[in-house]
Amino acid sequence: MIAFVADTHALIWYLFNDPRLSTKARKAIADAADAGLEIGISSISVAEIVYLIEKGRIPSSTLDEVLRVLNDAERELKEVALTADIASHMRGIPREEVPDLPDRVIAATARLLGVPVITRDGRIRSSVLQTVW
Repeated sequence: MIAFVADTHALIWYLFNDPRLSTKARKAIADAADAGLEIGISSISVAEIVYLIEKGRIPSSTLDEVLRVLNDAERELKEVALTADIASHMRGIPREEVPDLPDRVIAATARLLGVPVITRDGRIRSSVLQTVW
């Protein structure tokens, strides 16, 4: 069962133990894992990682690590595929509040699943969604 959906940067910061991931977010992930729950990772985050690599904003090894972890059945991180149902739920995320397409997909994924988003993004945090940071 998925307890949270992590946005792209929260995923990267978690995997690489980056101090930019808040203590509260790190604890939420650890507590969920300890309870046998999963953290959902939208497939759009994987695409966004490719984009960030191409822009030179993150190391190219990031994609390999993310793919390795998502393919490890023992890990708490589970990919959530972008579906028509998720796209439909984007209508409930006002574009004025969350204008970035990947962020809206991540937010709609969390909304569909009925779970909070783990994110530092101010627009998502000030939106209609429940968040953890």
